[in-house]
Amino acid sequence: MIIRQISIFLENKPGQLAGICRALAKAEVNIATLSLADSADFGIVRMIVDDHVKGARVLTEAGFAVRETEVVTVTVPDRPGGMAELMEKIDRAGLDVKYSYAYALGHGEKAILVFRFNDNAKAEEALKG
Repeated sequence: MIIRQISIFLENKPGQLAGICRALAKAEVNIATLSLADSADFGIVRMIVDDHVKGARVLTEAGFAVRETEVVTVTVPDRPGGMAELMEKIDRAGLDVKYSYAYALGHGEKAILVFRFNDNAKAEEALKG
């Protein structure tokens, strides 16, 4: 399924992630999952929230550099090989994964994988079924 993700670009200094979390909590926007990547000077937080429109607005108003992008989410069994089977489909379809992160729904039940592809529509079609 294609959904909207919020990306926040941050200076690499203490307190930045806490500021994002505080702003969203105050606005009652729930974070489902996030990923943080950093370099020497900056970081990128990618997150899925329960209301991406409100979340992006709140963070922008709080002074953060925010961008929304489309990502593909796929549910897989949370067991050894669950992701491997999905990656085989991705490989057979010739899809280029830009980045990915995941979160589990209950211990040993299901996992949600979040992907950014060059062509999300092609990926969504290839991953059906």
